[in-house]
Amino acid sequence: MAITTEVAKGCNLNGSDTLNLALRVIVTVKLRAIVIGLLFATLSLIVKADMVPQTEASAANNFIASVFSTPPVVKTLWLNKASKAEIDSQLDYQIKTLRIRYWRDTKRTAWILDEIGKEQPITIGVVVNNGAIEQVQILAYRESRGGEVQQGFFTDQFVAATLSRNEENTQDQKNLDLNKSIDGITGATLSVRAVKKIATLALYLHDLALAN
Repeated sequence: MAITTEVAKGCNLNGSDTLNLALRVIVTVKLRAIVIGLLFATLSLIVKADMVPQTEASAANNFIASVFSTPPVVKTLWLNKASKAEIDSQLDYQIKTLRIRYWRDTKRTAWILDEIGKEQPITIGVVVNNGAIEQVQILAYRESRGGEVQQGFFTDQFVAATLSRNEENTQDQKNLDLNKSIDGITGATLSVRAVKKIATLALYLHDLALAN
């Protein structure tokens, strides 16, 4: 205000003009502060955007690109009532749609499927080569716990696993399973179960796709 008063004196301003000038100075300073604040906020958002991990869509695209040297055209597997019923009863997986998209190069297929862990869906990529699992990769993990299933020490266990059909034990409700045991992870039981279920489903769908 002292500076404003000196300016007012130098300009021969009266009391009213001095007050108006002071108000203008205050408003100008506040506006500048707001503008600077907005600029810093915008810059902060830009920096954070650069640090955001890849989206789920790009993760899926990167997965397919890593599997095939030249990604094939997306194919569609149509399911009939018998297939859906077998998947439901033998794999404990409910498919609500009649068609599933997948990628195929001769006897090699890739699948991107979801299964609920504890509360949230886990997006899983599975590569099957000639009836055996070649790769399992977690593309999107949304649970607050159990994230260890994303690590190679767990997913590498599925490599070379095939689909086992227990035709003799008709009393067993679940006759379709992996032919090898998968070690669990303490505190991630439901997530482990979800990945195993998807791996088994991918093997089933692979056989179905090659048979069609």
